Amino acid sequence: MRTPLVTTRLAATWRCALLLVCPVLVAACTNLDEDPPSAITPGNFYRNEAEVMSSLAGVYAQLRGTLDDYYNLSEITTDEMIVPTRGSDWYDGGVWREMHHQTWTPVSTVGNGPGNGAWVVAFTGISRANTLLEALPNVSFPARDTIVAEVRTLRAFYYYLLMDMFGGVPIVTTTELMERPRATRDSVFRFIEAELNATRATLPAHWNQANHGRMTKGACDAILASMYLNAEIFTGTLTAGALTRGPARWADAITAAQRIRNDPMYQLADTFVQSFRADNSTSPENILVIKFAPLDGLGLNFIMRSLHYSQFGPPTPWNGFATLAQTYNAFDAADERRKVILAGPQVNVETNQPVQDRGGAPLVFTTTIADETQASEGEGARPYKWPVDRLHVAQNNGNDFAWFRLGEIYLIEAEAENELGNTATALALVDSLRARAFEPDQPLPTGVSQDSARTLIHAERLFELAFEGKRRQDLIRYGKYGDAWGFKLPSAIYRILMPIPQNQMDANSLLAQNPGY
Repeated sequence: MRTPLVTTRLAATWRCALLLVCPVLVAACTNLDEDPPSAITPGNFYRNEAEVMSSLAGVYAQLRGTLDDYYNLSEITTDEMIVPTRGSDWYDGGVWREMHHQTWTPVSTVGNGPGNGAWVVAFTGISRANTLLEALPNVSFPARDTIVAEVRTLRAFYYYLLMDMFGGVPIVTTTELMERPRATRDSVFRFIEAELNATRATLPAHWNQANHGRMTKGACDAILASMYLNAEIFTGTLTAGALTRGPARWADAITAAQRIRNDPMYQLADTFVQSFRADNSTSPENILVIKFAPLDGLGLNFIMRSLHYSQFGPPTPWNGFATLAQTYNAFDAADERRKVILAGPQVNVETNQPVQDRGGAPLVFTTTIADETQASEGEGARPYKWPVDRLHVAQNNGNDFAWFRLGEIYLIEAEAENELGNTATALALVDSLRARAFEPDQPLPTGVSQDSARTLIHAERLFELAFEGKRRQDLIRYGKYGDAWGFKLPSAIYRILMPIPQNQMDANSLLAQNPGY
């Protein structure tokens, strides 16, 4: 049985990375050598637009790695996902159990494993961005300023992920190799904010379909809206025993969200599933996406992580990721969005024919897990939000992944409006999403208090955004990340930040550890 890598690896080849942006960038690399990024220097590269475009593709390609360690830490540390041990499968040195129970340390299987992987992936993207930004002033072509804006936006997004996961990190904007101390989390926040506000003016509002997936004004606004939604956390002060929240930025969150909602090119998809299918590159809802392709080594592998061995293949899935009963049961049975969780008798997702477990009995996914240390093949309902691509090559599916889509923008604006006391406006925004999830409609109750609306909006984020990598942020913002759930006991407040991995502490003597570790 093959499990997903605990630490993310870079793209196998430089040429393959270009496919992760768009066909235009693929065409731009036809005359490139096969040298990996580490062999590329300003002295032997960046001589024309085609070479710049191929380097830009490498900065984009690093986004794929965010769906391994960063994504897993955003989901499996919460009540949305659990990876139980199934016989000899999925123990993996205890990494998944430690992740779900939030018991990591800087030197543990998680802290120096997925934690280090999340750090390395983001800083590799930043390093690639800095290398290209230093070279661009020496090359002249019409699209140069747009590419500068794209690269700065990508770098800002990598910093957004680091700020979210680790708090303050070194701010690096040059290629000079040197030890650097951590900037404060608030300083990183302000750096990202300034970068996005600066690049937004130059970025296009949209790209044509051939360039789908490149950075836009909407992508900038989506990152900003999320930052402002979480500003109290991101600019607050954390000690081992307490979090002092920073200033709220609710009005700024609304402004950024409304810029997206006022753009007629962004629309809620007709159906909830449209934004996740293999043809979701045409969804009018997706804003900041990671491109995938049904090609060897370039596809989305989410179905492999959760499906049973008999439900797809070859190769056979890994039968790992599941969700907790309390999460599955939180959904209304009539909610269309619950259909992205598989429970009950199961079929092969390609043939739609019933399948059996390894013992020959009909495969049934239970919603409960009796013991996370010795779960059966069928215990635990399974995430299946990004369905199989009929054109898949082995485990490689062509579904794009949206880090931000319009459905979340509605919820960001709703939460911010409610915090400002505009509860009726907030609930109307939420009802816009619920209208496509229920038939007949099931709008939220009217006339509720601000506190009650806050609870409803928090729940709605679970229903709308399950398994999209947002649950950790939501639980932290609502003060629930340390709660007990499933097999997890209550955890301390300092766990809202991951420890700086010991590998990084050893490599940089100027780094200081997060409180509590």
